[in-house]
Amino acid sequence: MHPRDAATRISEIDSLLMDPSVVSNQQRLKELSQERARLVPIVDAWTELARARQELSDTEELLNDPEMREMAQEEHGPLLERVEVLQKRLRMALIPPDPYEGRDILVEIRAGTGGDEAGLFAGDLFRMYSRYCDTMRWKTELISSSELTAGGTKAGQGFKEVVFQISGDDAYKYLRHESGVHRVQRVPLTETQGRIHTSAATVAIMPVADAVEVNIEEKDLRIDVYRASGPGGQSVNTTDSAVRITHIPTGVVVQCQDEKSQHKNKAKAMKVLASRILEQQEAEAAAEQAEQRRAQVGSGDRSERIRTYNFPQNRLTDHRVGLTIYKLDRIMEGDMTEVVDAMMEAVLQQVPTEIPEDEG
Repeated sequence: MHPRDAATRISEIDSLLMDPSVVSNQQRLKELSQERARLVPIVDAWTELARARQELSDTEELLNDPEMREMAQEEHGPLLERVEVLQKRLRMALIPPDPYEGRDILVEIRAGTGGDEAGLFAGDLFRMYSRYCDTMRWKTELISSSELTAGGTKAGQGFKEVVFQISGDDAYKYLRHESGVHRVQRVPLTETQGRIHTSAATVAIMPVADAVEVNIEEKDLRIDVYRASGPGGQSVNTTDSAVRITHIPTGVVVQCQDEKSQHKNKAKAMKVLASRILEQQEAEAAAEQAEQRRAQVGSGDRSERIRTYNFPQNRLTDHRVGLTIYKLDRIMEGDMTEVVDAMMEAVLQQVPTEIPEDEG
């Protein structure tokens, strides 16, 4: 979309928002408001860029004036940098929106190949994302988890599977590219001969489903309750509080046992179920999307990976964008900004590098 078209569309939307028939239609009002909110950053960045380009042009003319050259030279560098920043900002704003942008997300981390070491790495990824969310001021909520029952006590907390929700306006935008197989190379604490082991864990990012998107009828559900297993506090594994829900038409099965209350476990399980069914519907609606997901997430085998975490070399490599960073220790503590920015920069390649100069 040309920025001039965005400005025209904002004017059209503003007129529509004054129409009583639109104001009384909550769904239409929401759609128009969201569209306007997406277009405003395009026009704002375009206007600021045009202004900065004009200032830069005026400054370059003054470079030929002996009396003004020194002042112009001081202003020229900062103006060049400002134009570059605004160009990038406008290109980011011009990226076509993902239909799920702005949603809260569910993150599923599962241990892949590698036994207990894969489970321990899944726990490391869970902590890495949790700490990154803290820096971004996003809220996290544990939905369900299946902890390692053996081998994890000496080396740290590990998971066969852990599912958690991240609430934040930009969570999906920044983390949607984390889906895939994450491979780890390190010497496990249980390894007596110092040999490096290779293990893997899979990460899946799913937008939280709206009620209107997934229609789940009670008659299509089989709900089983059972006693929670593993370590737990008061009443957790002494009552039938754990819940397993099977959606019969699709065969999707989810379970949750982390809460003491059966009611709370059911509510969390239903949230995961809706998101998984939404994901399945999306995959069925577009075969290429399904193929893309299989390519991203794969089977959890070591050979299918988007990223490698090499602890002996303190190195992280993202194989999709050719990124290599030698500060893995900081990344595992949640300092993911450089990694996330590299993926966002790759997305920018979808947008033309030439930014129109006229303001219309």
